[in-house]
Amino acid sequence: MLDPRRHYASLRLVALLPLVLFLPAVIAFFVDPDVAWGEYLGVFFHLSILFLVSRLPAAPWAKAAGYGWVTLDVLAGILMINAVEYDTAWAVRLGGHVLAGVWIVASSLVSHSWPVRVVGVLTGLWLAGYSFVGTVLAEEFLRPAGILILAWFALLGIFHRDEPGHPATPTSLSPA
Repeated sequence: MLDPRRHYASLRLVALLPLVLFLPAVIAFFVDPDVAWGEYLGVFFHLSILFLVSRLPAAPWAKAAGYGWVTLDVLAGILMINAVEYDTAWAVRLGGHVLAGVWIVASSLVSHSWPVRVVGVLTGLWLAGYSFVGTVLAEEFLRPAGILILAWFALLGIFHRDEPGHPATPTSLSPA
């Protein structure tokens, strides 16, 4: 069975997976925001973030915010796929973005890499901040946060490494 104390994928892979899944959605935001497949890919993108939340160093309350973000954004995506009123799904998504901002800022501030810290804080503040002004600003004002989060995932993949004592793959097949 899977051992919860072991990491079966490198932190680099765990950081780059959401980048690869979110890149087409970000491009679609600019080219055709109403593209039908965007919500489906968005659900898988957010589910991939579960692995990253569990791996990045952060306080337990910050990790809880990260898991809350994933939960609410997956809910928002499924609401959109099932043609629930847009304003309802959008409000759920913005609520999730507040939690995303909390997790991104908190996990970035404990990073040993200053580029991760800077881009993470900007990303988290933009994402969460827009949620409070989204009723007066067009959705286009949220687009830079999409670009910033892609940059943040890339920086995590470049600068973050697995912690000592947590091998990326199991070292033995014997039960613990």
